Amino acid sequence: MSKGTVARAAGTVTFVGVGPGDPGLLTVKAIDALGVADAVVYETSLHVDVAGKYAPGTADLTAAVDPGGSTATAVRAKRIVKAAKTHAHVVRLLDGDAATFAGLAEEAHALHKEGIRFEVVPGVSAPSAIATYSGVPLTTNTVKAVHVVHAGGNVAGNIVSSKRASTVLVGDAGELADAAEQLVAGGWPSDTPVVVAVDGTRSDQVSVATTLDGLASELAALGRRRELGANVHAMIGPGTSSRDEFSWFESKSLFGWKVLIPRTKDQAASTIDRIREHGGVPTVVPTISVEPPRTPQQMEKAIKGMVTGRYEWVGFTSVNAVRAVKEKFTEFGLDARAFAGLKIAAVGGVTAAALRDWGIEPDLVPSSEQSAHGLLADWPPFDPVLDPVGRVFLPRADIATDTLVAGLQENGWEVDDVTAYRTVRAAPPAAPIRESIKNGTFDAVLFTSSSTVRNLVGIAGKPHTSTVIACIGPATAKTAEEHGLRVDVLAGTADAATLVEDLADFARASRESALAAGEPVLRPSQRKGAARRRAR
Repeated sequence: MSKGTVARAAGTVTFVGVGPGDPGLLTVKAIDALGVADAVVYETSLHVDVAGKYAPGTADLTAAVDPGGSTATAVRAKRIVKAAKTHAHVVRLLDGDAATFAGLAEEAHALHKEGIRFEVVPGVSAPSAIATYSGVPLTTNTVKAVHVVHAGGNVAGNIVSSKRASTVLVGDAGELADAAEQLVAGGWPSDTPVVVAVDGTRSDQVSVATTLDGLASELAALGRRRELGANVHAMIGPGTSSRDEFSWFESKSLFGWKVLIPRTKDQAASTIDRIREHGGVPTVVPTISVEPPRTPQQMEKAIKGMVTGRYEWVGFTSVNAVRAVKEKFTEFGLDARAFAGLKIAAVGGVTAAALRDWGIEPDLVPSSEQSAHGLLADWPPFDPVLDPVGRVFLPRADIATDTLVAGLQENGWEVDDVTAYRTVRAAPPAAPIRESIKNGTFDAVLFTSSSTVRNLVGIAGKPHTSTVIACIGPATAKTAEEHGLRVDVLAGTADAATLVEDLADFARASRESALAAGEPVLRPSQRKGAARRRAR
């Protein structure tokens, strides 16, 4: 080290428990820690998703172990120490609660040995959360103790059977089967109730009620249907008897429904969250690609016109239009202040939200139908006294209909209908997705425009006849029917939030009808053998 230089101090490592699987269970403090991370050490795809959402885009992502590499604690600890020596704020993501079956103690010891500071942000405990999501309360007025035991090794020696305690066994399928055998051999009744859960707290959770004697066969059956992983949970105790009345998660309207959203992830973000809130499993398949107009001159002239007073109104009919204008503003060195003196219209709540994120409060949002028709119905006619300019700027897609332009012109306005972006059909999705669309693996598909119908059918084929078709409005429904699809759900108002709620109501009514008839509750994909005929 040269004279006068000072050795760089190692950074701080924050151990963060990401919870049991549901990304909504991440704590506020965990999000805060990720927000200032310049390095994230992860293990699973869930960790990568969490880092992608909450860590800065500049943060370095480092796998704790290489795929197929050693799982030894020493290997993980070495990676964390190295990250701390080259970064100021390192976040180490661990499953569930960081201090429970996650290797925290050993990794923290390695950091302490190197003189590296660390902090711990506890996460939602997987055993308690998964039990709750599986309809099993672990404690009651009479159940006063909870045993959480890793299923490997001498399980029978670690816990004692009790009517006043609950037990949660954690491990892989083989370890849980061995543990059940040990307990029965140690004197536990073979018919002791057990609830076993796979992928707990996630929208694809599966939980099954069985007994100690039947646990191995149930796990084998589950293993034939899906990959079980290393963290299967089995709940034993009095709380298992409350499962029918306490099963709040698996009784959600769309629980387990695989819902196809033919939009981009950016466009579908709020829809994805709403589907998950109802217990569904969303899959996004982009059907269009948004590209700049072939020639920029028309947009450039309109943007300059906004600044020089050419327009009275600017009407935004999509989030893409907001984005296109914002990009031009950035290119010209403008900001939201350039909207001063202009009246702003937004076609619906999502577009209005995009404007508000930009610091612009729209003057007009349709009071009823959120569409071009609804916007036109509420748009005031031109008044030469109140409207000194009389011209409207509409930045829109190249395939936009003429309904709004024609209606504004009939009401006395001059309209500059400008192509702000082009919509191009996206590339076909991967073969497994195309096959799932055609064979009925998806329970429902949400169509939010006529173009999503045409493009999905064009790049992936028609959805299976068992798949529930949900459409955002009459025009979209008409296009779906023209393509031979029977529309099951038509949104009460033309917005994505209502569309999801109406799909949930449809699923709830189907569930209640099946229960009232004494029939099993099946998702559409499970009923595809008796698929309903579609309109032709």
